[in-house]
Amino acid sequence: MAQTTPHHRARTPFLSRPGVRRAAPFVLITAVALIFIFENRAHVQIRLFIPLVTMPLWGALLIAWGLGMLACVVTVRRRSHRHSRQ
Repeated sequence: MAQTTPHHRARTPFLSRPGVRRAAPFVLITAVALIFIFENRAHVQIRLFIPLVTMPLWGALLIAWGLGMLACVVTVRRRSHRHSRQ
């Protein structure tokens, strides 16, 4: 029979760790979004205020996804700094 010592810590399952539980939805949504982005290979015309730009749809979607990720990082960072000051 196995004996436990005071130095022995019980292992928590991988999926029940807080970091994994927070990252799992992000990884799943990112994978689905990237599959969607790279499946759209048609060329589109996009008006950027005045100029008309022709580019692959996956490029436009990738730029929009990247800007969304940047906005998310800035928002989360700002929120964590605001809560740490209180």
